[in-house]
Amino acid sequence: MMAYEAYIGRSETMVDHVSAAAITRLAATLDLAPDIVAPGGFLPPLWHWMLFQTWVAASALGPDGHPRRGGFLPPIHDLARRMWAGGRVALHAPLAPAMKIQRTSTILAIREKSGGSGRLVFVTLRHDIAGPDGVVAISEEQDIVYRGAEGAAVRPAIAAPTPPPGAFSRVVTPDAVMLFRYSALTGNGHRIHYDLDYVTREEGYPGLVVHGPLQATLLVDLLRRHLPQGKRLARLHFRGQRPAFHDRALTLVGWREGDGYHLESRDAEGATCMSAEAELA
Repeated sequence: MMAYEAYIGRSETMVDHVSAAAITRLAATLDLAPDIVAPGGFLPPLWHWMLFQTWVAASALGPDGHPRRGGFLPPIHDLARRMWAGGRVALHAPLAPAMKIQRTSTILAIREKSGGSGRLVFVTLRHDIAGPDGVVAISEEQDIVYRGAEGAAVRPAIAAPTPPPGAFSRVVTPDAVMLFRYSALTGNGHRIHYDLDYVTREEGYPGLVVHGPLQATLLVDLLRRHLPQGKRLARLHFRGQRPAFHDRALTLVGWREGDGYHLESRDAEGATCMSAEAELA
């Protein structure tokens, strides 16, 4: 068991700007109107995941397409699979195209557990993104999970209950092109999202894995289409429950729950892939 104490509290800072060109490209990737951000408008929720990319030399990449283990994050070498398991995002103020921004990232916690697939290590990061005035516009926590390659990559799951009356939904079918473009736009080199030979032979999945952040972005776009007038997304808590795969129908569904909304993505068998809770302001 590795000693992780030295990594907790470690932080790093990056500077970037909100790219109008990247906004146009993500709109095209999601098949949205190119004017989704009108002149004088703001970056849509969760689109900040295109920013603050880390590109390392090809020689510094690991076999899975991620940068080799180590550096800012702890060097967890013995667990081959790495996934973004979920997160919590608070949207305090909007970001505008061309705005210069700064992100401070901190390792909050590292927890080791045992699950049905063996040993797991969860790393929780906090990101605070501030605009040129230094005021934090977005704060979020990300949960990254590392697990071994032993055991089934995907376990059977039962269909989720029928959504309640008044629920709204739409069906998307993420294909290989969408996953490749989203990987490029977010600087994500993880081969499970675009290299079919790798993902089936090395990691045992039946297809290309749909990014967790992409599913969260699609769910928030679904919510945007049904928001009450004058309301906006203020907070989102999302959690991955099972992987979704390319060229398979993915149903996005949401419904009012208390003062907020419950959102889910469901695979062709009706099992929940990602669940999310949204709060409005």
